[in-house]
Amino acid sequence: MSNTKEKLFEEFKAPTRQEWLDKIEVDLKGADFQKRLVWKTPEGFSVQPFYIREDVEKLSTPNALPGEYPFVRGNKKDDNTWYIRQEIKADDAAEANKKALDVLNKGIDSLSFKIPGKAVSKEFVEQLLDGIYCDIVEVNFSTCKRHSLELAEILVEYFEKKGYDKSKVVGSIDWDPMEKMVMDGKNVEPLLAFAPALVNTLKDYPHFRCIAVNALSLSNSGTYCMQELGYALAWGNEYMQQLTDAGIDADLAASKIKFNMGISENYFMEIAKFRAGRMLWAHVVKQYEPKDDFACRMCVNAVTSTYNMTLFDAYVNMLRSQTETMSASLGGVHSIVVTPFDAAYETPDDFSERIARNQQLLLKEECHFNTIVDPSAGSYYIETLTESLAQQAWQLFLSVEGEGGFLAAVKAGTVQDAVNATNEKRHTLAAQRREFILGTNQFPNFNEKSEGKRPLDKCCCCGKKAEEEQGELKAIHATRLAEDFELLRIATEQAEKQPVAFMLTIGNLVWRQARAQFSCNFLASAGYKVIDNLGFQTVEEGVDAALKAGADIVVICSSDDEYAEYAIPAYKYLNGRAMFVVAGAPACAEDLKKEGIENFIHVKVNQLETLKEYNQKLGIK
Repeated sequence: MSNTKEKLFEEFKAPTRQEWLDKIEVDLKGADFQKRLVWKTPEGFSVQPFYIREDVEKLSTPNALPGEYPFVRGNKKDDNTWYIRQEIKADDAAEANKKALDVLNKGIDSLSFKIPGKAVSKEFVEQLLDGIYCDIVEVNFSTCKRHSLELAEILVEYFEKKGYDKSKVVGSIDWDPMEKMVMDGKNVEPLLAFAPALVNTLKDYPHFRCIAVNALSLSNSGTYCMQELGYALAWGNEYMQQLTDAGIDADLAASKIKFNMGISENYFMEIAKFRAGRMLWAHVVKQYEPKDDFACRMCVNAVTSTYNMTLFDAYVNMLRSQTETMSASLGGVHSIVVTPFDAAYETPDDFSERIARNQQLLLKEECHFNTIVDPSAGSYYIETLTESLAQQAWQLFLSVEGEGGFLAAVKAGTVQDAVNATNEKRHTLAAQRREFILGTNQFPNFNEKSEGKRPLDKCCCCGKKAEEEQGELKAIHATRLAEDFELLRIATEQAEKQPVAFMLTIGNLVWRQARAQFSCNFLASAGYKVIDNLGFQTVEEGVDAALKAGADIVVICSSDDEYAEYAIPAYKYLNGRAMFVVAGAPACAEDLKKEGIENFIHVKVNQLETLKEYNQKLGIK
């Protein structure tokens, strides 16, 4: 048997890097390797098209062990089980309790209650937790930051009254005043003084955390993985520094910090983010000289993104959140919240919440993602991503520390400026179709209507709209990536007449079909009715058919060479009876412009601005 194995290995020798490169060079036929195959990530490093054993031999991460410092391979040794968490709005204690008991019978083992600050009381908590065994189910709470200490004291009294084993109570209080500072610009720095008392109140509960790092808010504002991770480290370190300066033991301080992080659509990068995050946070905490390495473990609750959610073609949100959930589970997080697919435009209903639960149950019960610790370990690609991302995030962390720490950077506005700049850049890329949003700026559903759906306003924990909460510091101004296109499409829907875009296809078969398909997708993104065609023998025939179909826009689709022959006659024959558009950027464009043709659509134009301009010309506001 061993001889057979040896022969097989002899027959399948691993190619060297140079052999791979030589083969690629032949296949590229002279094309630039760097431009065609090397991915320049927004995180600041390059990703190669292939990796080999040599690439990871110099890395330390493959030699790490699960459950051991620096925890790059996870906090657990035996399995990859995570908590399936559902968020419940607890305006009414009885209703929230009823819902909690119901979802606990449907696969949920982690509850997250959002309690209004004015409702915090012993009676409310007792009614809310009635019938819920807090030594079996993870329980998490969020409320007004000014009432969090009161809530902690009530919970401790409740747990003691129930006689729970303190080591078996798992959960958290989402207390993070700095989130309000960085997101809303509200200077609530005096609230930071509550941190030591909050930690001391819960010090006897080793698995109940009460200091939150809500980097999730940055992720939902459009940050890239490197930014979210780098700022999260600085954010957590700020709390560590303040707690230890107040006399809190380093082990206790670290054990009370919980990271709430987002999950974007960047599948492999997100896996690497959670691995790199644990490793870097372990290094941060180590500097405080804890007595036990277990204090260095990073506890992460991961939440699927709202930034890339869409109002149109909303069921695609399920696909987005499913791959995001896979990233987080493979990345070894503590718990996961799957945001229901309809959260962008309405309060999630029973159907969308059930789907969100089942997305995690599918990965656990059918795919068995919970049984294997760090399944991506040893992957040349992911190990290299982990190291590269860690280096970039660490540099950002050091940069923030160089400003005096996260709090100082937030007060100076540098964090907000960086996040806003990234968000603005991503909106620009989406407008230019250089960042695709499936169903929105790429492959929209031609026949879909909004049916009254509108983007939801963001509200703070007190129920006020986000814009009402902005204060004296710089704030982060972020909207979902698709929202600009959605508002444009809704405006089109509200017009007296739905614009009709007619494809005047003529000439070269391959080019006219390709450009018609591109133009249909381009214009349908604004909610226009698009009419494609098999082809016309003459431009006059095409224009007549367009006018008969009631076209508001006529798009000529042909090859670059043939535009010199067809475009001007078609434009003159149309004679202003509809808007005339050329699909492409032909060499003869300047000649066409001299004849009065001014509308061109192609991959290099700003799609959003072009469609806004067309709406204006069509009288749509």
